[in-house]
Amino acid sequence: MLPELTDLTDQITLTPLQALGIPIALIGAVFLSLGAQFQHAGVGIVEANDGGATRAGLSVKQLLALLRRPSWVIGTAMLGLAVVFQLFSIGLAPLTVVQPLGALALVITAIVTARRSGIPLDAISIRAIVFCVGGVALFVTVATVTTKTHPITTIQLTVVLIILAVVLSAFAVAFALFRRQLPAIFYIVGAGVLFGFVATLAKVVIGRVQTLIADEFQSVGVEWLTILCVIALLAASALGSYFVQSAYANGPPDLVVAGLTVIDPIVAIIIAVIVLGEASTAPLWAIAAFVVAGAIAVYGVFQLAKHHPQLQGNLISD
Repeated sequence: MLPELTDLTDQITLTPLQALGIPIALIGAVFLSLGAQFQHAGVGIVEANDGGATRAGLSVKQLLALLRRPSWVIGTAMLGLAVVFQLFSIGLAPLTVVQPLGALALVITAIVTARRSGIPLDAISIRAIVFCVGGVALFVTVATVTTKTHPITTIQLTVVLIILAVVLSAFAVAFALFRRQLPAIFYIVGAGVLFGFVATLAKVVIGRVQTLIADEFQSVGVEWLTILCVIALLAASALGSYFVQSAYANGPPDLVVAGLTVIDPIVAIIIAVIVLGEASTAPLWAIAAFVVAGAIAVYGVFQLAKHHPQLQGNLISD
């Protein structure tokens, strides 16, 4: 029995310090869930005071009004804490391991939302949440034993920035041309994709700074590329945050959190695997497991968007 346990331990690629990123990521997920609840309440009140939800996205007037809502400000502070814990976790462990753990926020948010609204989740919605969390759990399990963090090169950083530029342009154009016809799922998917890049860029910046410190800032030109990466991170965060607030205006908080905690890590992990090479030593079966797990989780998100009972009603309180 002991040799079998030893063999299993040998397969785990995380060091004790990297494993510390897992509980830190889980704490961040709790703050994400609570922050989503408070922000959703604030957006709901602003929308109600301004005539109800709209597919056109929040106006500048509504965005400014959010700053006067205590619930929204508290939620924003909690999301800030969630980001701090997330950055700490991805600085310690591979992105493929800690980023998907935010799915815990989906479970917490779904339970709290059902209690606050008085609209219980039906069997279809519960099954959709199980698909989301189950897919993510499978992803993390496989990633824990097959992925490793590698030093991030200048070429990898450049590739990530180019991809992000294309994605930002695509979402911006789509929003500008079709904003009055866009459903809530557009904002949810858009926010998830953009924050997936934010997590990746944060990982890149952290890794690049660590490399620069190790080299005693001897590298030439890398600093400017890192600064450009920070600017791109802020741009993706700004548009992603706007999409999140617009999604709150058109859907329940657990649906928004589902998009952020499933689509976000899948995008981040795809980049981590393909561009950053975190799964470069993973066997073929692991790649297949990643694809299956991702498909299961995404299916759960779209099922939740299609069948969520609260899409027929929405609690607004502060």
